[in-house]
Amino acid sequence: MASTFNLLALGLAAASQVSAQWRGAGRTAGSPAYNYMFQNALPIPAVAVPDFTEEFGGRTVQFYTCAIESFTKQIYPNLGLAHMTGYNGTSPGPTYVIPRGTETIIRYLNNGEVSAAVHLHGSYTHSVWDGWASDEMAVGQWKDYYYPNSETARSIWYHDHADGHTASDAYYGQAGVYLITDSAEDALGLPAGKYDVPLALTDHSFQANGDLASPNGNPINFCGDVLSVNGQPWPYMSVEPRKYRFRVFDMSLSRAYDLFFADPSGNWITFQVIASDSGLFGSPVTSNDLVIAMGERYEVVIDFSMYAGKNITLGNNMQQAQIQEFANTNKVMQFNVGSTVSDSSNNGAVPSTLNGNIQWPAQRTTVDHTFNFQMGGESTWTINGVDFSDVNNRILARPTQGSVQLWELHHTGGPAVHPVHVHLVNMQVVSRTGGSRGVLPYEAAGLKDVVLLEPGETVRVLAFFGPANGVYMFHCHNLVHEDNTMMDAFNVTYLQELGYDSSIDFSDPMNPQFAPQAYNDAAYAPAALTSAVSSLANMGAYSAFDSMASAEAAYYATAGYNGDATTAPTTTTVAASSSGYGFASSTATGASTAASAVATQGKAKPFSAPTTTSHSSTQAPPRYTARPTSRPGSHGRRFEA
Repeated sequence: MASTFNLLALGLAAASQVSAQWRGAGRTAGSPAYNYMFQNALPIPAVAVPDFTEEFGGRTVQFYTCAIESFTKQIYPNLGLAHMTGYNGTSPGPTYVIPRGTETIIRYLNNGEVSAAVHLHGSYTHSVWDGWASDEMAVGQWKDYYYPNSETARSIWYHDHADGHTASDAYYGQAGVYLITDSAEDALGLPAGKYDVPLALTDHSFQANGDLASPNGNPINFCGDVLSVNGQPWPYMSVEPRKYRFRVFDMSLSRAYDLFFADPSGNWITFQVIASDSGLFGSPVTSNDLVIAMGERYEVVIDFSMYAGKNITLGNNMQQAQIQEFANTNKVMQFNVGSTVSDSSNNGAVPSTLNGNIQWPAQRTTVDHTFNFQMGGESTWTINGVDFSDVNNRILARPTQGSVQLWELHHTGGPAVHPVHVHLVNMQVVSRTGGSRGVLPYEAAGLKDVVLLEPGETVRVLAFFGPANGVYMFHCHNLVHEDNTMMDAFNVTYLQELGYDSSIDFSDPMNPQFAPQAYNDAAYAPAALTSAVSSLANMGAYSAFDSMASAEAAYYATAGYNGDATTAPTTTTVAASSSGYGFASSTATGASTAASAVATQGKAKPFSAPTTTSHSSTQAPPRYTARPTSRPGSHGRRFEA
């Protein structure tokens, strides 16, 4: 435990370096000076194209192949290449744009450097295809991942989830955007086509030669001093003087952001938040800033029509003391507004009603589980003292299939924030206490799969655990914490009364029937691919999801919700070591602004123009330069139910 306290002191010392101006002013993580601020265009990831499409009894199934591959990329124009690993040799990977109800099978081939598992973050996928951390493809193996895509339109994403090295894999490039669309959303007249743009936020640090510095070595946090959007440091985007829809993804390891749009005078511009992790809100929420944490997604509509010929800056005003800021991490990207509009379609007012059919979970006031996200226990970071390596005790909850539970999440220690991600479910954020803010308006407006815990906070969430049964992970989406075992699991237990049984076990994430396979040319022959798709599609893995959900709702309307199916193991927690410190008042005030009050706020929030920071030759070199070639904590094909 002594080492844990030393790490705690290290984290607090780093967090205490706060500037009277921008709190990162003059600071660096060791990267060379980047002298190309807002000089390179925002790249837009290519849209994935299916290898083929098949029909199965009225169901459309698209099949894709994707390879995890190492590649090099010129990030610093004046320095050497950065070595990366990404999906199809790109970062971010290809963007999947899938119509609702179209099922997808994606064959991932691991041609990278270490083992891999792929998680489609935000999908209610069966356990066998959810990216269980130990269900890893060794280098040279492939696995078919099968997704339903039957929930409402939403912005989700895919990334590595391998046991013990998710953070470094995501950092070096294994992440990408996945969009589900539907006709109801299309009918709203929201900005579309080239006016609908994904913005994937990441941060990195670099060595003197232009290669990436390793994120490994510090189990508290990784905060880089170079911010990128869609893989490009501090880009610009040429836009027209009209409305745009931006889908914002926080793909960083440990960095949360407080985003704002600023005009040339530094005034913050109001915009409308229209969606979060689980899709469109009931109605838009007006704000002038947006707090987004690791793993979260938000969608905003901003109108550039008043700013023709001007430059608008997307900035970061994060005042969370536990997140390290540097000289230029208050700047994200720039929008160069032109003078003409080439297409006026889908440029009207955002509808006052966006989604009249949000599937809110049934209301419940009895807390079913309390989870402490803490420093200490079986490892540096744990949930209720239990780490993911403890296969006999890591199942911390056993909700019955189709039930609703109320979970209470506590940040009880450590100099970091904990964005909590619960696989499978859509959550309603019910309450937030103990910190400096309540539930933010745009948190309350829709369902989510990630909720941010700042130090000292307690957050209650309601979630529907279904429609399928199975074993799933939940964890801190500070991926450094996840790799250092702040991850456990829950078992959605089979409800026999429903009568939905299958001869195929989709609930065991380590079912050998769906284990990764060694590559051979024959498995990629056209006939073999067609056969594989037909075999999976004819299993009926998702065909009963809608009827199951209806049957579950009817069952519990009579039976009621009665907590876990069986008793979870007793766990040990450590004493709370955090309370009441977190967001400074400036962030809390901006982020918590109610929709009705935003328009009347004073607008003169200062934003400094970009400056070039010189890096003294006396500064310490990057701390971590060697990319890891092995991972800790490998587990066999076993899970504990």
